[in-house]
Amino acid sequence: MAQRRKIINDPVYGFITIDHPLLFEVIGHPYYQRLRRIQQMAFAHLVYPGAVHSRLHHSLGAYHLMCIALRELQNKGVAISAEEELAAKIAILLHDIGHGPFSHALEHTLIEGVHHESISLQIMEVLNRQNNGALDMAIRIFNNTYHLPFLHQLVSGQLDVDRMDYLTRDSFFTGVSEGVIGYDRIIKMLAVHDGQLVVEEKGIFSIEKFLVARRLMYWQVYLHKTVLGAEKLLVNIIRRAKDLIQAGNRLPVPSPVLELFLQQQKVRDLHNQLDAFCQLDDYDLMAAVKCWANQPDRVLSALCRMLLNRKLLKVKLQADPLDPAIVEATRTSLIKETGLTEEELDYFVFSGETSNTTYDPAEERIQVLFKDGSIKDISQVDNALIQHNLSRPLKKYYFCFPDPVSAIKELQGRTK
Repeated sequence: MAQRRKIINDPVYGFITIDHPLLFEVIGHPYYQRLRRIQQMAFAHLVYPGAVHSRLHHSLGAYHLMCIALRELQNKGVAISAEEELAAKIAILLHDIGHGPFSHALEHTLIEGVHHESISLQIMEVLNRQNNGALDMAIRIFNNTYHLPFLHQLVSGQLDVDRMDYLTRDSFFTGVSEGVIGYDRIIKMLAVHDGQLVVEEKGIFSIEKFLVARRLMYWQVYLHKTVLGAEKLLVNIIRRAKDLIQAGNRLPVPSPVLELFLQQQKVRDLHNQLDAFCQLDDYDLMAAVKCWANQPDRVLSALCRMLLNRKLLKVKLQADPLDPAIVEATRTSLIKETGLTEEELDYFVFSGETSNTTYDPAEERIQVLFKDGSIKDISQVDNALIQHNLSRPLKKYYFCFPDPVSAIKELQGRTK
């Protein structure tokens, strides 16, 4: 009987091939199909309308790049067995399966203190049991406990196929050309030295372009002030809903699984609620936001209407810490104009900081293999761009507050 084979037409890479029964089993599982209903870039579409691709798109794209990378390494004489090849493909397919609704935006709000990587591992273990241990090697690669570290580095590292895909895909769907990278050349330049993933000397400039593109995408797209403001607005909607429910207020929640997590002050054992978590997606959250837009609580309803109607908070993003006097003056003025209490105003006026490090040599390093067989970190290469200005973290401070006129309209339930 012929082996089953399917091709998927991807707008970024063209045709992606699925050709193993275990891959079909993983991709067809409801936990994986849920990724269709989680947007890759949360609220970036409020700034870049084309950015509506899903986590499933990204997962399949990263899988495709993993297939190319493994084939390239094999062509260079790196010993990778058929079992290791399959395991690496499954590890990358499932690397983001633990993301909750709106991905990073709500990572520590719905379920506090639990990272998506931890949830991904728990889900992989469930799938492993359902497939009689067939995912054992994939889990070891994901955990970096397999004896070939380069396989893990392809899944999660400074130069992994995860980052290569999301930069390529996100720049494609946003139209932000600064994020375009030469992923095909980077993959061609990959090699293995002493079990570690390295880059051939000829690939230095492509790697530097990759690192610069990543930094530009963070500030221009991922941490764009409007995107940041929208994400914080959703976080405060969930905070307010949780506070109301846990204070004994009756609040309709259209999704039973969302209601389950809103009722808990802290999830003590996600393992027993994993199936419920894997039913949560963006649709649950947006249905709730639409429902709550007409609730009696003026804070919750105003926050929801602001998000639905894109009447977002104003956001100031700057390099220096905020002047407390400006924050206090803004608060005083808004209390006077809107009639909100100090406690209620905390949902509309707040500050914080965000940062991005393009390349941190203290983490997983990008090692360059020279023709003479020597190895150097990318930041130590002669005249390295990274050494001079991209290895330091860049921190910015944000201050979020509403436009008084819009806030009054939303608090009074007027949207016109």
